[in-house]
Amino acid sequence: MLKKIYKSIFSERQRNDVHFFSFRFRALQYRGDKVKCSCCNGTFSTFLTYGNVPRENAVCPRCNALERNRVLWLYLTKVLNIEEKKWKILHFAPERTLEKRMKQLKKLTYIGADLNPDLADYQMDITQIPHEENEFDLIICSHVLGHVPDEGLAIREMKRVLKKDGLAIVMTVIDLNNRKTYENEAIKTPEERLKNYGEDDLTRLHGLDFGQRLKTQGFEVEALDYRLTFSEAEQKRLGLGQGAREMLFLCKH
Repeated sequence: MLKKIYKSIFSERQRNDVHFFSFRFRALQYRGDKVKCSCCNGTFSTFLTYGNVPRENAVCPRCNALERNRVLWLYLTKVLNIEEKKWKILHFAPERTLEKRMKQLKKLTYIGADLNPDLADYQMDITQIPHEENEFDLIICSHVLGHVPDEGLAIREMKRVLKKDGLAIVMTVIDLNNRKTYENEAIKTPEERLKNYGEDDLTRLHGLDFGQRLKTQGFEVEALDYRLTFSEAEQKRLGLGQGAREMLFLCKH
């Protein structure tokens, strides 16, 4: 009853604000120097377990960043030097901690977009991007395409609005044991999706052919396991995952 009242009074955005603020207090329980989160620069005794199939060393106690978020932010800062760029960026389904960091970079023109207006500053359908061709220097699309019914249209729309010398970074969960993406239109309920895809709102589970699926829509694609540029000890300390969720697919014209 109290939960229903709480939801009726506060918007999802407001509830998320409260939720993330509470992590500051959660982090106090995990003070230490064993692990370091690249997204918030905090050090802790451990990262927390997360996932339908529980993954250890996954969630930052303070900013709630996941392994893929930490890998992506390291790549953006160490390789792309994003903190010095004057780019126009389109970020789909922006992760809270990355959105915050990029909004702090005053040289950037940053657009965070989501179908749900409570989860980003701009409401946007990735299959109908309301922007001109050749507009963005960087597009970030992390763990979105597995949820989009018309994946091909979404990829073509990203290519359309990406500058000719721009870069789209696409990430998704990959079934490393399956050569082909698994999707079945008969799988419709959240329970069926959870059982078959591992998440209750996925419409497919990508396989090792994901890079080819991006290429089919016109992109040139480089698959990069950026974790491997760090030692095993660094990967563990930084909580960079095991590869199924952290691969960077670098897409260009």
